[in-house]
Amino acid sequence: MSKNHFSYAVALRIAIDAFILGTCLGLAFLSRYVFAIAYEATPDVSAVELFGTYLGYFALSLPLIWALGLASFTYFGLYGRARSMTLRAKLLTVTKAVAVPYLLVPLALYLVPDTIRLPRSVFVLGWLTTSLAAALARAWSTLWRRVVIDEASQTPNAKRDEKRVLLIGGAGYIGSALIPKLLEAGYRVRLLDLFLYGKKPLEGCLEHPNLELLTGDFRQIERVVSAMKGVSSVIHLGGLVGDPACAVDEQLTIEINLVATRVIAEVARGEGVRRFVFASTCSVYGASDGILDENSKLNPVSLYARSKIASEHVLQNARSDGFSPVILRFGTIFGLSGRTRFDLVVNLLSAKAVFDGKITLYGGDQWRPFLHVDDAAQAVLAALEAPIDRVDGEVFNIGGDELNYTLRQVGELIHQIVPSADLLDFGANADRRNYRVDFSKVRKRLGFKPRWTLAEGVSQVIESIRSGQVQDYTQAEYSNVKFLSDEKIRVLGKDGGWEKRVLEGSGPSEEAITRP
Repeated sequence: MSKNHFSYAVALRIAIDAFILGTCLGLAFLSRYVFAIAYEATPDVSAVELFGTYLGYFALSLPLIWALGLASFTYFGLYGRARSMTLRAKLLTVTKAVAVPYLLVPLALYLVPDTIRLPRSVFVLGWLTTSLAAALARAWSTLWRRVVIDEASQTPNAKRDEKRVLLIGGAGYIGSALIPKLLEAGYRVRLLDLFLYGKKPLEGCLEHPNLELLTGDFRQIERVVSAMKGVSSVIHLGGLVGDPACAVDEQLTIEINLVATRVIAEVARGEGVRRFVFASTCSVYGASDGILDENSKLNPVSLYARSKIASEHVLQNARSDGFSPVILRFGTIFGLSGRTRFDLVVNLLSAKAVFDGKITLYGGDQWRPFLHVDDAAQAVLAALEAPIDRVDGEVFNIGGDELNYTLRQVGELIHQIVPSADLLDFGANADRRNYRVDFSKVRKRLGFKPRWTLAEGVSQVIESIRSGQVQDYTQAEYSNVKFLSDEKIRVLGKDGGWEKRVLEGSGPSEEAITRP
């Protein structure tokens, strides 16, 4: 989540909840005061004195209710994961969150000696009214989100520009290689990105008249709806990429990789966007024997892979006559782009060979399909420009048969280019992934074949290091997991709804696809 989004959107929700807590508690005290004046005889106390007494009670209770209430709301995830809950689950969570302060405050006042004894009816009434008000606020937010999507679906995108494409998450490793290709091909590119890594990856394109930059979080439905206006195609590259980065926090991964994909697909379908290109991964095959094609059994061994499989299910269920998703399962990427990564095996081992004089292998007998980042970008362009009947609802493995290597073969190739480095194989690895992939479908259907060999990519990376272009491959900017940890991206909420069931393999229902 972006810092701005947390600072303003979450702060607004906290302020609203503080207003609800204070107002409902005040109304409860006011109701008790009116009841006392009307039905309880207090000849020794005037109405003004009694009002002052209750006002003092209110002033004593309010800070406790605020502190405990907002802490409880935060603990129960009402400032984060509540967006992905069903309405029923959200209302139940609100009820539990409100109960905590209204149980703890009277308990605290009772246990502390020499304090006043507040009327129990105040806390009962405050509890009920706060629960109702907080639940209505959340229900209104959910219903409003649905209205936004419904309005989008009822408004044809009449001014669609067939050459205008929305690129989501395009300032990263693949996106920074893709944008120049899109612009060169005559596309008008609208880029929606948080720019967590800055705009430096795009510095060669920033002044291009056909590139429009929108800074925003693609989990915000309002931002997605606005960005979707007038486009004919969507390319969704956004998300947490790689097993280590996704392992930083499971809930953040689910929210970014799965929940947001569903919302983006809903908006795209409602806006009449026909073509939707989605970046998936060959990691979905996990630990598998033999050579795998698009119909092979999936066997994910990581949250990253499971989140991609679940997103594929979501998109395939969303497919309709007017909405044609195409899923690209990329091999393990290597090579240089505007935002090069050194947390991927080929680039990492190449850097270690030059900087450390060592090529360290773990699980050298494991197979991986590799793909240069420039070829990955070229594959996206091919899927974007292919006749719609060739890609409608299709899944493509993206890579080349000749780029299936064992990790030991990768190490040996790097050792040939940097013979001064020691090649060290430490045997088995905790990473159980092992897969060789067949790429004949994309070759036959789209005419795609990688242009870069593994040796060329390794040489490219090594040359960038020796020339001084890359001076410290261990910096956080070159690693997704290091960047997320160092920047301390805030993780909000703990509960899951429909997305948990999809990740566990039950598959999404039609309701899960169509209901926000």
